[in-house]
Amino acid sequence: MNLFEVNSDTCNQDGICAAVCPAGLIDLPENAYPTPIDGAEEVCIRCGHCVAVCPTGSLAHHTMTAEQCTPIRKDFKLTAEQCEHFLRSRRSIRAYKNKPVPQDELAKLIEVARYAPSGHNSQCVQWSVLGSRDELNSLGGIVIDWMRHLIVNMPELAAAMHIEKAVKRWEAGADVVLRNAPVLIIAHAEKDNRTAPAACTIAMTYLELAATSMGLGCCWAGYFNAAATTFPPMMKALALPQGHISFGAMMVGYPKFKYQRMPTRKTPEITWRLG
Repeated sequence: MNLFEVNSDTCNQDGICAAVCPAGLIDLPENAYPTPIDGAEEVCIRCGHCVAVCPTGSLAHHTMTAEQCTPIRKDFKLTAEQCEHFLRSRRSIRAYKNKPVPQDELAKLIEVARYAPSGHNSQCVQWSVLGSRDELNSLGGIVIDWMRHLIVNMPELAAAMHIEKAVKRWEAGADVVLRNAPVLIIAHAEKDNRTAPAACTIAMTYLELAATSMGLGCCWAGYFNAAATTFPPMMKALALPQGHISFGAMMVGYPKFKYQRMPTRKTPEITWRLG
């Protein structure tokens, strides 16, 4: 099977597909139509750029056709002002309503997050979605056990992270680990995959932003993920696929409160080297 097919009746031979191909796999001979170079099948990362960019819909990759790719709606394009407002108004949510999140809403979040970029288009991110109150409470307790382990065995690190204070708050009844969030989403991948850390982080960021647009709130579960990557009892409890590790965990739920303003941030420190 050819890597891609070109409709010679509609192709205008503009060469855009060849120009955007990340690996330079498309040849455009003079007075001819786009063709894959020798060995293109083995190198192609199936990113779909060639299909997505063609203004006439003339190129069909063997893994996707133009008809399978959703058209971009110009009327949905954000203005720069709208984009800035959306990003600046996002908040990390640590107070949630006692309200479950429907599974179809969570599936929609992950559906959006799977379009996040990944190195070499590896699409290596896999997901675990936890929503049992008993299980979440149990996992929170394991994180506290990890904290107690740090206090005894790595006191300087524990002091820097204010771990003793967190343990005392937990013992007083406050969920300082998962904040009583109804759902925890974990992004995991093969631990030896070099693209995985960035891919999972970017995918989780997509998920967090998508959640905001759907009326949901999120917060990175930093304590939880630290335990998930270093503490054997947590690794056993999570039971991720063999060879996988968590590269990010996100609390998800409906925000209990609405924010009215956008807090300020530090002035960025920039070194300009523009030539």
